Amino acid sequence: MSLEKKINEDLKQAMLSKDQRKLSALRSIKSALLIEKTNKDQTGGEIPESVEMKLLQKQVKQRKESAETYEQQGRQDLADEERYQASIIEKYLPDQMDDEQLEKEVKAIIEELGATSMQDMGKVMGTATKRLAGKADNKKISEMVKSMLS
Repeated sequence: MSLEKKINEDLKQAMLSKDQRKLSALRSIKSALLIEKTNKDQTGGEIPESVEMKLLQKQVKQRKESAETYEQQGRQDLADEERYQASIIEKYLPDQMDDEQLEKEVKAIIEELGATSMQDMGKVMGTATKRLAGKADNKKISEMVKSMLS
């Protein structure tokens, strides 16, 4: 089942159960998908899975950053809402790699590209972010690559 169909099914369920919090999170995903779908660059209206994963990751990142900002401003109620929405969106992402798996993958990419120094970081990050899209946070990947190349 495509992500869009799954979101639509879950939207119906949230409407039937009158779960406004979940409904809000699902609508934001659907909105982002529709915007991407109507983007001029898209052909045939289908969104590649890698683009869907990037959209979801972006949404989760935005929610978490907003939650941190709200906490700094003493608005725990709003921070909790943002974290809840992030947790709903994360359910549509593939399981995140643990540090051990990530380290193994990054090592393999470094060996594959023959990277030896920090000058190769861009090349390694380009490959790693494509290969690990949706499976690991780019910030985490970056930290891992830096530590292995330095």
